[in-house]
Amino acid sequence: MACRSQEVIIRIRMNKVEFDDRRRFVLGLGCERGASPAEVLTLARSALQQARITADDVAVVASIAARAEEPAILNAAQSLAVPVIFFEADVLERETPRLANPSDRVFKLVGCHGVAESAALAAAGVAAALILPKTKSPHATAAIARTVLQKE
Repeated sequence: MACRSQEVIIRIRMNKVEFDDRRRFVLGLGCERGASPAEVLTLARSALQQARITADDVAVVASIAARAEEPAILNAAQSLAVPVIFFEADVLERETPRLANPSDRVFKLVGCHGVAESAALAAAGVAAALILPKTKSPHATAAIARTVLQKE
């Protein structure tokens, strides 16, 4: 794993991410195997710009466990200087009712109806909402969810 030495990888089946007043957003990413790291990072930065937030507002990058070794996902998290969290497809599938863009095609490929939106929502928690639904590049997807802090 390219990022092992910096300990930015979190592999879990539940959603335990530390959020604070500043870092309250999750960037969900999905990509085809072998997607260009430059393409995924460009998409990630574009998503942040569309959502009117910066990398400093992001608590974590989230994706599907099947992409836990994918250089493009790992590179994006490292470039944004945030940890990355991966969820199993069955965990992401539980988010389907909250998705803005569920996809039967994605379900057939990876076992859940969306990766970027589902991962963002799963990591951000049950009270979270998408602030940027799935946006695409030729070989990747991104979405952003905002968590709700307990004091809100």
